Amino acid sequence: MAEKEIFTDCTLCYHSCGVAVTVKDGRAVKVRGLEQHPLNKGKLCPKGEAMLENVYHPERILYPLKRTKAGFERVSWDQALEEISSKLLEIREKYGPEALAVFSGSVGVENLEIAGLTQRFVYSFGSPNFFSVESICYRMRIRARQITFGKYPTEELDSNLYVLWGHNPYASDFPLYLSIEENMKRGARVVIIDPRRIPLSDRAEMYLPIRPGTDGALALALIHVTVEEGLYDKPFVERYTYGMDRLALHIKPFTPEWAERITWIKKEDIVRLARLFASVKGAAIYQGTNTQDQTANGTQNSRAFAILQSITGNINVRGGWVISPRLRLGNVGLSSDLKPIGAEEYPLFYEVWGRRSPYGVVTLVPDYIPHKVKAFLVVAGNPVVSMADSNAFRGAFEKLDLLVVFDMFMTETAQLAHYVLPACSHLEKWGLAYSYNVCHCLPYLMLRKKAIEPLGESVSEWKFFKALAARMGLAERFPWRSEEELADFEVRPSGFTFEYLLKERPEGDFYQRKEYAIREDTFPTPTRKIELYSSVLEQMGYDPLPTYREPEKSPLSKPELAERFPLILTTGIREPYFTHSQLRRVKSLMERSRGPVAEIGVRTAERFGIKDGDEIIIETDRGSVKMRASVGTHVLEGVVCVPHGWEGEANVNRLTDTRCREPLMGYPELKGLLCSIRKAKWSP
Repeated sequence: MAEKEIFTDCTLCYHSCGVAVTVKDGRAVKVRGLEQHPLNKGKLCPKGEAMLENVYHPERILYPLKRTKAGFERVSWDQALEEISSKLLEIREKYGPEALAVFSGSVGVENLEIAGLTQRFVYSFGSPNFFSVESICYRMRIRARQITFGKYPTEELDSNLYVLWGHNPYASDFPLYLSIEENMKRGARVVIIDPRRIPLSDRAEMYLPIRPGTDGALALALIHVTVEEGLYDKPFVERYTYGMDRLALHIKPFTPEWAERITWIKKEDIVRLARLFASVKGAAIYQGTNTQDQTANGTQNSRAFAILQSITGNINVRGGWVISPRLRLGNVGLSSDLKPIGAEEYPLFYEVWGRRSPYGVVTLVPDYIPHKVKAFLVVAGNPVVSMADSNAFRGAFEKLDLLVVFDMFMTETAQLAHYVLPACSHLEKWGLAYSYNVCHCLPYLMLRKKAIEPLGESVSEWKFFKALAARMGLAERFPWRSEEELADFEVRPSGFTFEYLLKERPEGDFYQRKEYAIREDTFPTPTRKIELYSSVLEQMGYDPLPTYREPEKSPLSKPELAERFPLILTTGIREPYFTHSQLRRVKSLMERSRGPVAEIGVRTAERFGIKDGDEIIIETDRGSVKMRASVGTHVLEGVVCVPHGWEGEANVNRLTDTRCREPLMGYPELKGLLCSIRKAKWSP
């Protein structure tokens, strides 16, 4: 019997860990961590270990489906493509090309080809309305660091001091968790800032329980202590930064006493943390994947973190934030002079120094359906569950003339679709594993190999878009004759070739080495320095120095609302078994999961007559969900911590409000909302 082992990557989250897949008689039968890979070094998280359960899951969609009055019925690819293309052309003729919008989900971040081909299709159609999780995720911190440094410095896996700010690597960042465990053995220290006492807190140097949504106030107070006590790296600041004089004046009111009233963190702990951080070379702030972005103060939070890193001299030093060599790849997407939805309302998100983001602002989508957007194509995403305000998204999608979903499973979004088309898994197609530099400061690249043939009639994004484009007269826009040819096009600007990564370095390779140095061109900002005082923000009419903005719905900003909803809600709690709404059908992972659980403190539970394990109703001014209560001393009193990604009555985004948006980039406020809790009524 034929058996082979293929080196590829896992795309069940954005880390893209290296894996070795054993294929026997055309079927993947085993997966293990790839020892030669510098990210995961032979280890796999529970998601990666369960990869094959997901690939061969009996509920996978394997054939095109069309919704009828009787439910979904199987149709041929020819029929589906013919009807979809005809409807899209009809909509373009009647309403114009901008009546089409597309959405690429989180899987499209890990799969460069998904995002690139989806964007290429909608631009070829004539619409700029390309939406992605990027407009609620990494893009904000990237933009904030770009306007500060001119480039994007990234946290390294190895550090002397890890400040885990709203970040729980055990649950969401497996490679970082491995590195922290290893580096703590040699003396690395850890600080936890979180309303939950995460597992690493027991071994941390400090644990600071913070009121959700107030991270900016803490950051400002840390800057205050660092400046007022003269703890900053004076030679570094004088040589490499711009605006220290203005920062020193600006920061005076933001004292630890001021921050204590807002954040609920003791002023003594704020002072202690500022002194600790300033005393360590090779220290870094590790933001949660989007913890601080999804707040009212998102952009200014990231700006404040960048300033803390800079004034302590922790830029381009080992263990700090490091500007790693840029990976150059062939651009699968297209350019357009048309602006997507959200570009006018949130220009900072869209463009800086001529660098345009191809993404629209997804929080605005419900506002544009159906009067502007008539058709939507969702690729590898579940926005009805994963985007803020599920009620608004569901209501909007129900009004569409055409909704097409391309996915592996029948998600809540797919259930609303007119057509559901079968996507293949990452083991069934070619591509690039590229995200290592952006996420972990590793200038590394790997070829994603096709390990098995697509199951059923599932196809890759390349095959789907090429076929759909051909029926719409757009064939020339998709010139690649195969997935391999597309991957080769992508990889060539890096200096590697498809053949090199396939045959000579199947485990991947470093495309360049990092330099821990600062040169004349290291910071390509208008001042050629790190801009503590941002000339870009000043020109655009925003605060050029970080400020604090209270959550839109909090006890301080909306005291009348707090009378009805007296508790503070933070969403997005993770387990190591799932990525957003993915993998919740996999039996081995579901058996290890606690399920949809709301975490609350002991006194908070007593106040509302709730015991550990009770079914409870969590309610906001937008809706309600049902979850099981987990009561313990690990949660800050007065706070309710809930997970995201569950469908149905446990979908946390029934509680969130897409109209509550961060003012600079339009991100939704998902931390620091107001809620109430009560024991669910028993029903037989």
